[in-house]
Amino acid sequence: MRGNTDRSATRRVRGALGAAVAVCAVTMALPGAASAEPAGAARDSAAGVARISVAADGSQFDGDSTGGAITTDGRRIVFASSSKNFTPGAASSERVYLRDEPSGQLKQVGSYPITSPVLSGDGEYAAYWVLLFRDTKVKLAQWTAGSSIGLNCDALNCSQPSLSGDGRYVANVATIGRPSSSQRIDVWDWHAGTKQELAWFDHTAPSRPSISGDGRFVAYQDGKAKDVFVWDGDHGSISDPIEGPSKEATIVQISEDGSKVVYLSGSDTYVHDVSAGTAQRVPNVKGLAIDPTGNHLLYAPNDTTGPSLVLRDLRAGTDEVVSDQPASAGVDAVSADGRDVVFQSTADDIVPGDTNGKSDVFVRRFS
Repeated sequence: MRGNTDRSATRRVRGALGAAVAVCAVTMALPGAASAEPAGAARDSAAGVARISVAADGSQFDGDSTGGAITTDGRRIVFASSSKNFTPGAASSERVYLRDEPSGQLKQVGSYPITSPVLSGDGEYAAYWVLLFRDTKVKLAQWTAGSSIGLNCDALNCSQPSLSGDGRYVANVATIGRPSSSQRIDVWDWHAGTKQELAWFDHTAPSRPSISGDGRFVAYQDGKAKDVFVWDGDHGSISDPIEGPSKEATIVQISEDGSKVVYLSGSDTYVHDVSAGTAQRVPNVKGLAIDPTGNHLLYAPNDTTGPSLVLRDLRAGTDEVVSDQPASAGVDAVSADGRDVVFQSTADDIVPGDTNGKSDVFVRRFS
């Protein structure tokens, strides 16, 4: 699991945390979700697929539910939904929901995410970014409190958060100027109210960071040069481009244990071993996420005539189908050892009784 190790190089910043912003917490006790088992995809009799975006009385969400990130142990899942039927009188807008699988509870912990929220490895915190007037800010929502806090990133616009295992460290992008002309990659220790500045760029091309579980490593890209780097907080060092000088690359994710970095280059996906400095090539696929141990890669085949989502055991070189129906997934979509995968789909035949005609969030359990 991701730890709480302090970073010696941090410096205190002006107004490190914004004021706490309470949100209306909607807690729902859920019945068992409808489930089914696609043929040929299960490891054992406990495997199956369940719909996550369902309500307390078993009724369906009346809006689209998207995204989906899962904890290391597969216990909690976060997603966004524009559903209105669980918040009386609410306008049609995106809300952030956290679901605890063993208890069946569902909480609304935030509102108005610009993109799908991400989740800490222990499931206590979700992070997302919102538009406030002309600027974007990062918010951190807590399961226990059912509320969120705003993080002051010392810039007009903050976006693209990534969380450490216990949610203490938040990596994000801060864009500078109006209109924005440059950006930097930061890591916040919001407990201490301190931050580290990892890199500055004189452009605003995508440079999304991805942080390891203990906050030591951050993988990110220079979106203009199309290079991927790894920052090591213990040594204050930044690697050379991990894809080598002859390739262009796009970052996907660093594993929770910090051992592997997934990036895209051309039509292939590469899994870079941080310690060895070598990369495993997975040809003709688009990598979407890696499990916390760095041993299982979730990908979408470039060949669209087959399954839409596949999970590869990188050690054994074997594949298992996650979804035969059209589906998509984001980072943090796989639990440890590839046991569970969360994804979204508009298909209405993944589980029985799906008649809402909306995009729903599902979890595929292999054991």
